[in-house]
Amino acid sequence: MNKRASGTAALIAVAALTLAGCAGGDEGSGGEGAPIVVGSVNTISGPATFPEASLAAAAVFDAFNEAGGLDGRKIDYKTLDDKGDPATATASARELVGSDGAVALVGSASLIECEINAKYYEQEGILSMPGIGVDTGCFASDNISPANVGPFNDMTLTLQYGSEVLGLDDICILLEIAGSTRPTYQAAIDKWTEITGKEPKYVDDTVPYGASDYTPYIVKARDQGCKALAINPVEPDAIGQVKAANAQGWDDVTWLYLTSVYSENFADAIDNAGAGIYVPAEFYPFTDDNEINADWRELMEANDIPLTSFSQGGYLAAKYFIEVLEGIDGDITRESVSEALQSMEPIENPMVGTPYAFGTQNTAGWPIILKSGTNAWEKVAEDWLRIGE
Repeated sequence: MNKRASGTAALIAVAALTLAGCAGGDEGSGGEGAPIVVGSVNTISGPATFPEASLAAAAVFDAFNEAGGLDGRKIDYKTLDDKGDPATATASARELVGSDGAVALVGSASLIECEINAKYYEQEGILSMPGIGVDTGCFASDNISPANVGPFNDMTLTLQYGSEVLGLDDICILLEIAGSTRPTYQAAIDKWTEITGKEPKYVDDTVPYGASDYTPYIVKARDQGCKALAINPVEPDAIGQVKAANAQGWDDVTWLYLTSVYSENFADAIDNAGAGIYVPAEFYPFTDDNEINADWRELMEANDIPLTSFSQGGYLAAKYFIEVLEGIDGDITRESVSEALQSMEPIENPMVGTPYAFGTQNTAGWPIILKSGTNAWEKVAEDWLRIGE
């Protein structure tokens, strides 16, 4: 059984366990004066990791607690590592929801947990606000609503920018697939085709996460006549892909990446960016000196948290949650929190192009570029790029 088939079988098995799982457990977070338990399931170890979102959310909740909390009640923020493993993701959700009695999940960022746990969250009547939604389940469940644009709309945005703004032809797509995300990526590509009439020159969906050498995939793409590559990697993989192209002397390729590579660490690691590395940043570009990100930046630096889009997502998810929490009259329970989130008015924040309301999807990204020899990201637009515009 190959690795993908094995992973699919594991997901199916865990999904069956999820559907068979027992409903029940605490539905609130203690009585008057007791801490308000909030949970988070994250992939912090494994082949593709997302540690910054929950760290950022924790920093927001710590600051909230230090300022007095909610009328003296503190938020007890519990984060667990699912290791990118379906069984661990299943167990983590049950520990937080069933045993700890969390009222909501906030600031999660996992490679797989939304798809694994969506049915369980529905059974338990609990809502999740991931800082970074990654897998298909984050964008297909009434109980889950991420703070970020997500990789699928991000893929449509980067393709749209490449073909319509940069005027690129012969765009090829390389996909790293986790779980059952392949059809959703295809839907994102189809949306681009519907909007622009363009189609990819070549698609390779066999690119693995965490490969030691991406040269075979890069060489195959170059031999197909690709002039631009749209890819969905995490940061270490993207560094390996760009360096593989550099080693082959492929210096005129344009890279259309997702927000997952937008970090200062990535910029520092890339000397030769070919014809440019473009990203539709899902949040207001943090490498631009602007007051829009000032509070987030100050909090991240004070807590030694990397400045990345992932930490922006975790920060915003926690901020949104606190604003909704402060508007609840009466007891803070899972039921009252869920009701408040589902009926919330959209929250506007200049760090995002789409106001946040639970159940809506963000469809805006801010185009940025990393040029060769600069080791620095730059804005290449003065406003948000939106899908279909």
